[in-house]
Amino acid sequence: MKTFKLYSLDILQSDDKNISQYGIDLKDGLIINREDDLNQWVIEAYVRHDYLGFFKKLQQERDQVMLQVKITKPTNQPATFITSIIGVNEIGPNINILFKGVVVNQQKDKVWDMLKSLIEQGYQGEELLDKFRELLKNE
Repeated sequence: MKTFKLYSLDILQSDDKNISQYGIDLKDGLIINREDDLNQWVIEAYVRHDYLGFFKKLQQERDQVMLQVKITKPTNQPATFITSIIGVNEIGPNINILFKGVVVNQQKDKVWDMLKSLIEQGYQGEELLDKFRELLKNE
């Protein structure tokens, strides 16, 4: 396994024909390449307790959460992940959120173009994520 510092975290969400990024104010975080047969990563975000309701709701409503992260330093290119929330834990006055998922091995512009195209075709929510994952497997 390889562990890196999580520098930034954005939740990617879609509604009708728009894709929006919801930036999460990190206190700290790690990203771990599990180096397993499934190419899975674990992302741990340590944030203010204010985010508890947001992440609990997100965990209940969505099986998959698309993330965009920067690893190690702000000048690195963002990486896009398709993840599941595997834990939301209160730690003193803060919380941590654990995600597990796979990295999307494509350039940011290509990912955005694929997502925009699917949204323009009418895909939304879980159906959008499922179709996006299907396209990625065929790449």
